[in-house]
Amino acid sequence: MIQQQPAFLGIERSVCGRRWRAPVNDDSAAALLAGQLGVPDIIARLLTQRGIGPGEASGFLAPRLRDLLPDPGHLRDMGEAVARLAHAVRDGEKIVVFGDYDVDGATAAALLLRFFAAIGATAAVYVPDRLREGYGPNAPALRRLKEEGAGLVVTVDCGATAHEPLAAARDAGLDVIVVDHHVTEPLLPPALALINPNRLDETSPHGVLAAVGVAFLLVVALNRALRDAGWYAARREPDLLQWLDLVALGTVCDVVPLKGLNRALVSQGLRVARRAANPGLRALAAVGGVGATLDAYHLGFVLGPRVNAGGRVGASDLGARLLSTDDPILAAELAQQLDAFNRERRDIEAETVRQAIELVEGGPQSPALVFTAAEGWHPGVIGIVAARLKERYERPACVVALSDGVGKGSGRSVPGQALGQAVIAARQAGLLINGGGHAMAAGFTVALDQLGALRDFLAERLGDGFVSEPPVPELAIDAALSAAGAVGGLIRHVEALAPFGAANPEPRFAFAGLLVSQAEPVGTGHMRVTLNDPLGAARLNAIAFRVADAPLGQFLTASRGRAIHVAGHLRRDDYRGGEAVQLTIDDAAAVAG
Repeated sequence: MIQQQPAFLGIERSVCGRRWRAPVNDDSAAALLAGQLGVPDIIARLLTQRGIGPGEASGFLAPRLRDLLPDPGHLRDMGEAVARLAHAVRDGEKIVVFGDYDVDGATAAALLLRFFAAIGATAAVYVPDRLREGYGPNAPALRRLKEEGAGLVVTVDCGATAHEPLAAARDAGLDVIVVDHHVTEPLLPPALALINPNRLDETSPHGVLAAVGVAFLLVVALNRALRDAGWYAARREPDLLQWLDLVALGTVCDVVPLKGLNRALVSQGLRVARRAANPGLRALAAVGGVGATLDAYHLGFVLGPRVNAGGRVGASDLGARLLSTDDPILAAELAQQLDAFNRERRDIEAETVRQAIELVEGGPQSPALVFTAAEGWHPGVIGIVAARLKERYERPACVVALSDGVGKGSGRSVPGQALGQAVIAARQAGLLINGGGHAMAAGFTVALDQLGALRDFLAERLGDGFVSEPPVPELAIDAALSAAGAVGGLIRHVEALAPFGAANPEPRFAFAGLLVSQAEPVGTGHMRVTLNDPLGAARLNAIAFRVADAPLGQFLTASRGRAIHVAGHLRRDDYRGGEAVQLTIDDAAAVAG
């Protein structure tokens, strides 16, 4: 039996009810790395914790796309897709990009639209209405596109399991190319080409790409084919790197691992995004209050939710339209609309989360799965609600919005539990109208009379390895810092580990026994805190977001004049400038004794 490590600083239950998990360090490897790179020991330890050794460290800290971008031709069906698209471009056929309503789908659609516009192709976008049409290709829409003159449809971030709609398109004489990354089934739908690193017959090592990353590989391959065919003899060849801002946005927001190729795409994409050349991204940054310091956090938590809001509670195609327009006036209008929809989404989400928690805690639940359903819930927010339940209960969660005898469901999972595969298995077992997904997320449509059977099926499928009582939630601590160490220029080295995201989380530092000299409410429910070294050697400014009425905020207020342990993320304080830093507090605990 593996013995559990002692809790960091002995904290078994923090103010937020979490056990602080100590890092596992290889001090000898870290010392070697620190000497090789000339970085502080604490940074070397953070690198080794992430599995970065001497051979990978330089490439991790300065990822180069030229070293990591694969030949797109290694993906199955890439050749067939490129040949058909090149034919459509040369003949002036109308190409329709069939998108999805999330950020990955919107950015992938916008990327293709911008590329097609740059090379003189005829292209349009279609994004299905979330409420009326649901996710992915549907037969009526594809037939209508054919009637309206489309010669070729390219689906992005959808289509991998769309058997019946793609059969209908084939029968109507409409060619469809699928560009996706969701898990497929052994039998593929009848597309002209299906480019997907997660095909079961695929050997690509790039299964962690977001759909926009796969779309970028398609653009690279098609651009090369057009160049070889002389297409650019009479027109300017586009610089494909100019659209990496879209690739970065979709990659971060789809929460795929920021390792290898993804890390290089996001690193380069952030540099492009900071130039603010895309009118849509520039307008989004303006309404979100993001300045020149835009980073992966802003992509994931400021810009991304606004793009998503159109598909959740507004018009499904707003995100793709915003990100593909070159009209700054239109971009500003669309960004304002998305910002308003995002505020509406937050209100709907908060009420739905409250109702969902009441239902979950008012009845029996499987130890392997949180599953809840109700009439009147907005299908556009159930994915976010599922994510909140997953975080609260530390297990996979599915939320179903019921209407007219049918439920539209969304699920979010935890590491080690392949929810998408479980949903596909449920569909194959006849329990779903449709459904699919990947390891960490899934969506489905279910008849009301199959709801109980679906819940039991998923609970049984995900049940292995779960115990009757879930473990105490843990807060991973990456390293301990003193107040003096935090304010001494360390932030430059911490920022070198960015971009942060899945598989490369932002480092969380713990500070032991700091004195709370100030703790006061600020803004909308936030707390501004000043922490001092017990000897008065250094002061650390801190902020805790949305906690004023929560246990953490109450604890901070009550701790004025006392020493506490705190944990959080160290970030540059743009308000004070220079190398001033601010701690964003995640959690706190009383000092024993």
